[in-house]
Amino acid sequence: MKLNTRAQSAQSPNNNSPIVLVHGLFGSLDNLGVLARDLVSDHDILQVDMRNHGLSGRSPEMTYAAMAQDLLDTLDANHLEKVTLIGHSMGGKAVMALTALAPERISGLVVIDVAPVDYDVRRHDEIFAAINAVTDSGVSTRQQAAAIMREHLNEEGVVQFLLKSFVDGQWRFNVPVLWDQYSEIVGWQPVPAWQHPTLFVRGGNSPYVTEACRDELLRQFPEARAHVIAGAGHWVHAEKPEAVLRAIRRYLSDTAN
Repeated sequence: MKLNTRAQSAQSPNNNSPIVLVHGLFGSLDNLGVLARDLVSDHDILQVDMRNHGLSGRSPEMTYAAMAQDLLDTLDANHLEKVTLIGHSMGGKAVMALTALAPERISGLVVIDVAPVDYDVRRHDEIFAAINAVTDSGVSTRQQAAAIMREHLNEEGVVQFLLKSFVDGQWRFNVPVLWDQYSEIVGWQPVPAWQHPTLFVRGGNSPYVTEACRDELLRQFPEARAHVIAGAGHWVHAEKPEAVLRAIRRYLSDTAN
């Protein structure tokens, strides 16, 4: 599936690897915009809406093999031979899955606050309940939707994040499929060892990348380096963008040499 994209050319021409930014569950191509606005100074940028999100196509399948194929189809459609991929959460798993499908197309890999493991835990049931309550109410404005969601969610940042995908009284993500395929989204099929430097950025307060993930992570990404952002949670790039960008730029600089 060719994904909906937003492409930007580097502000200063150079030979740097293009960067593809891949959002997480319930997101859209706008979500990593804080990274795009900085990195576009010296990299071509491609932001994508993943399947069943934003303006990309709908499908009953949400496996990481399918999402990796979508990314490959989108690279081909945009004539991108080799890219650096930066993915958050679900998007991080999608870019890791691409290492098994098309390793020759990847010049760099940055994974934000997720590990290559099956989490086997439900962290989003309250979000699904809030989303469904908005749908059932038939409201059409973001203000009305926000009031309903606050009855289910006490993190205002999560409410505002979800509202970005509520347009003209409709959710831009495919709620029934995301619910049906949730075990695939939190799950994981191990990939062959990717023998190249990989940056894992994690929030110091996040439960997603813990010491329990270490062996499985290093088995699949033996050249991984971890960068912990103190005082940040799962939305580390939104909470501490400068610190995340410093880590990414250091990685890009080190792997370019």
